[in-house]
Amino acid sequence: MSQKTYADKLLSDKSFREDFEQEYKNLGISEKIAGLRHKAHLTQEELAERIHTTKSAISRYESNNYQGYSLSLLQKIAVACGADLEVGFAFKKNGRKAPAFN
Repeated sequence: MSQKTYADKLLSDKSFREDFEQEYKNLGISEKIAGLRHKAHLTQEELAERIHTTKSAISRYESNNYQGYSLSLLQKIAVACGADLEVGFAFKKNGRKAPAFN
């Protein structure tokens, strides 16, 4: 008999799992923005100047609580840091067939 951890119990709840997965995605984007900025040797203030925003906005973008990312924002950040923006898709791991688009 396998023993479930507290995390297993939480993740078995569909609503909790969906919220957790969204937060995990947000964390990934925010960490990538911060990492890109560091690799470009830019401060938050310098990046803000390059994309015509404020240091506090950059701080929000680097926070896992931010959910307003747009492709145009990410493109501006990439260009300001001397990088290319790449967007990708990945199949969900639940094995279900994706819905058809007509």
